[in-house]
Amino acid sequence: MFESAEIGHKVDKETYERELPALREALLDTQDELVRTCGFQVIVIISGVDGGGRRESVHLLNEWLDPRHIETHGMGEPSDEELDRPPMWRFWRALPPRGKIGIFQGSWYSMPILDRVYGKTRNVDLEETMERNVRFEKMLSDEGALILKFWFHLSKPFQETRLKALEKDPRTRWRVTERDWHHFSLYDIFRKTSAQALRLTSTAQAPWYIVEGSDERYRGLMLGKIMLEALRLRLASEHGQPHSIPTLPSLPQVDKLDILKSLNLNQVLDKASYEKKLEAYQGRLNVLTRDPRFQKLSVVGVFEGNDAAGKGGSIRRITSALDARMYKIIPIAAPSDEEKAQPYLWRFWRHTPRRGRLAIFDRSWYGRVLVERVEGYCSEYDWLRAYNEINEFEAQLANHNIVVVKFWLSISADEQLKRFKEREKTGFKHYKITDEDWRNRERWDDYEQAVCDMVDRTSSELAPWTLVPANNKYHARIQVLKTLCERIEAGLKRVKGKKA
Repeated sequence: MFESAEIGHKVDKETYERELPALREALLDTQDELVRTCGFQVIVIISGVDGGGRRESVHLLNEWLDPRHIETHGMGEPSDEELDRPPMWRFWRALPPRGKIGIFQGSWYSMPILDRVYGKTRNVDLEETMERNVRFEKMLSDEGALILKFWFHLSKPFQETRLKALEKDPRTRWRVTERDWHHFSLYDIFRKTSAQALRLTSTAQAPWYIVEGSDERYRGLMLGKIMLEALRLRLASEHGQPHSIPTLPSLPQVDKLDILKSLNLNQVLDKASYEKKLEAYQGRLNVLTRDPRFQKLSVVGVFEGNDAAGKGGSIRRITSALDARMYKIIPIAAPSDEEKAQPYLWRFWRHTPRRGRLAIFDRSWYGRVLVERVEGYCSEYDWLRAYNEINEFEAQLANHNIVVVKFWLSISADEQLKRFKEREKTGFKHYKITDEDWRNRERWDDYEQAVCDMVDRTSSELAPWTLVPANNKYHARIQVLKTLCERIEAGLKRVKGKKA
């Protein structure tokens, strides 16, 4: 894989000085078009061997391009705040918006490669992580991102020569550390591991560009020319080629029965029994969140359901049992301009809670496969691929000791109509009823089909759906509290530590 980057590529000074002005001008013109159109985000990964020119390449890009529209990130060891979240959280937060270029010196490849070289992980762990990276980049590409991945390579003899030269020069001696020489002693392992990682992750939508780093002029021109060509091609194609995939049929309904129709919506719970159970489950929830082991967990609660199904009331019964410092409610509405400039999952990743905290989403990422699907706000390709992307997102949460609890609150069309009319009659509830709510009723069957598909495709062993019959609000609130307690208890059993 690295053979072509070890043959001694060089560019003489005259050629470099002749080509550079035109290249820089073209890069600036192309960047200006990117900024004006705001059509897509550009993600540039700068990786490679020690001494291969990563630092210099980042400086060049910031010098050649307009730095006002560049975001540069040096991603080293994760901080304590970052360790509290899944590994990809810090990269999601650093993604550039549309129209900007994000440069990553250190990326989602760095730590997995280092951990494998140091023997902290197995080969199968590296392969699984690289598969995750491919899925991540595929999703970014499908959301419109242009991904450019550069690997600056040096042969083993040249890396030794480079390190000695830097160490000998008083101006650059500080750049060579014991860690660099230790990495050099592991060169063969690094080469093998890096080759495996690049082989597994060089894809059509995000290929690796392996550039020999021994000559700075050659390295710089290659970097600039590859970026210029990629940007020009993408801008010329506007939004790229449209995706085309076959339409997948839903399960045939020969008996007109689906998972929502099978629910018994008319569960009964009287007020006296409700108040007794409410006190018991709220107390149980409070005790669970004060268990010392809870500091090693996080909870993500997802509330979806028919309009007027009682999501807000159920959420309030949860939060009234908790210390206000422990939770955050995230109401999800139409995306803001800032959120529209990012992949759709970005606004949900940013709210991932730290250890010992709860994040409660009133509506969620499932809008992509519900309202966006039914109302045509995204293409069929977009909502079909979203099932897998959502499963991947939730798996990353669950694998980081985040308990994902998802509720669909279901009511009948007659009950919804009754509640809509009550809201219109009650002054302090007027804000809860909108023209959109009435319009959504007209597409009841379409939403029901979307919900059934959602449950079938995203109710996983890590993050199952709980379907809550909600015609009776008392019954719904108790089922929500009971399920939440049970899921947290199961999470605590998996955590090592002393019980309360």
